[in-house]
Amino acid sequence: MSKQPKDFNIVIPVYEQVNLFDVTSACEMFYWMGQYWSERAVAIRLVSENGCKVSTHAGPILTPDESFDSYARKQIRTHLIWVPGARDETVAGMMQDATYLDFVKSQAKQADYVTSVCEGALLLATAGLLDGYTATTHWSVVPCLRQFKNVTVADDYPRYVVDRNRVTGGGVSSGIDESLEIIRLIAGEKVAKNAQVVVQYFPQPPVMGQIPCNVTCDISIPARAGGKPPAKNGAKKR
Repeated sequence: MSKQPKDFNIVIPVYEQVNLFDVTSACEMFYWMGQYWSERAVAIRLVSENGCKVSTHAGPILTPDESFDSYARKQIRTHLIWVPGARDETVAGMMQDATYLDFVKSQAKQADYVTSVCEGALLLATAGLLDGYTATTHWSVVPCLRQFKNVTVADDYPRYVVDRNRVTGGGVSSGIDESLEIIRLIAGEKVAKNAQVVVQYFPQPPVMGQIPCNVTCDISIPARAGGKPPAKNGAKKR
């Protein structure tokens, strides 16, 4: 019998103006998975195209551990790839970034789990990695994800969707729920509950807004998806 790999490797490919919480929520939750999971060590790596620091849309700067090339040269076995989102204009640019998409595709080939949160689902879809799967994304770009003809979009804006080894999350804070479900799937319910308790994740929001129902897609979707020009009206985007 072959030996189980020592580390469970999680890679988060980041880029300029990425959503800060999309990245940090996963880092926090998966860190605690590693603290409570006795069977495997958990290694979380941020990677970027050139390995240089990247600015987040909220301002704080992230320092990646690796460039795409250095990560590939080390032949690290990726077990889970987590693709974060960003604002519409940033994601629209990343959907045209062949270097980023090629890295995601190359790591997804060997990954046990291919995951995204928020508008990161549009990047997975552009890379063809959600073809034949059911997925979700931030409510504001659900109409955009629906333009990918080979992707089934979940109804009613779920916090996350699991379809075999694809796990996609809704907007921003959904990453906490999604991470907990991933932890449960990988390391078991006890580890997931420990992670929940240590971060005191028992949400009771002081307000309760409503997701708009008249949202349209303001992003140009690549032709491979049968994309249409962005709409000129609809609910205001973030």
